[in-house]
Amino acid sequence: MINEPEEWTDLRQEMAVWRNRFLRLLDRSPAPTAISQPDGLLVITNPAFSALWGLTPGHMRDLNLLDLLVSPDEESLHKLSEGLRFGRRFRYPIRVEWDAEGVTRTGQLTVEPVSDEVITPTLLMAFLHVDPMAHGAEPNLAQDLSSKETHILALVASGATSALIARSVGLTADGVNYHLSRMCRLLKVPNRTALVAKAYVLGILSPTSWPPGSEEGK
Repeated sequence: MINEPEEWTDLRQEMAVWRNRFLRLLDRSPAPTAISQPDGLLVITNPAFSALWGLTPGHMRDLNLLDLLVSPDEESLHKLSEGLRFGRRFRYPIRVEWDAEGVTRTGQLTVEPVSDEVITPTLLMAFLHVDPMAHGAEPNLAQDLSSKETHILALVASGATSALIARSVGLTADGVNYHLSRMCRLLKVPNRTALVAKAYVLGILSPTSWPPGSEEGK
């Protein structure tokens, strides 16, 4: 058995640390983001991206980005395909649309090759800028949340535990979990991670403030 040099072992460990940091940042980002193979097969999606389809990141793996999104501009799709095939290093903004829980949404997809000699084949990072929903396209779910629930939601987005939230809002931990379960049912998501992601997508939480807060409270 051949032992690899110690510096290689140290390098692998350092790479693992940075990979985990990147995944944590991706998970917390309110911007819908996905990483795929050149053929569009999804490798990683963050909660904000998967929430657009009412799914969790684990259920998005191995789906194809090109099956989820359609574009009215076939010429742009052709340019994207050609650019990726020849490995050109520039961004490709494309108008796209998709169906989510019976509602057609629109936005702009930007795909950027991740150039790294260590990674073969090259992976793609896709960013989805979601257009605001047309008036009346979906009920204003924020109106169905109480001010206390909106506060709880903001605390969850900041990373607070149920116990800490309970002390902050004057409830028991069970009371906090009750409100979280109610909000999950209302927004049709399976857990608190997806709840926070969908709250950003729907504009219930403001993506431009930290600590997190509601859009109404800006």
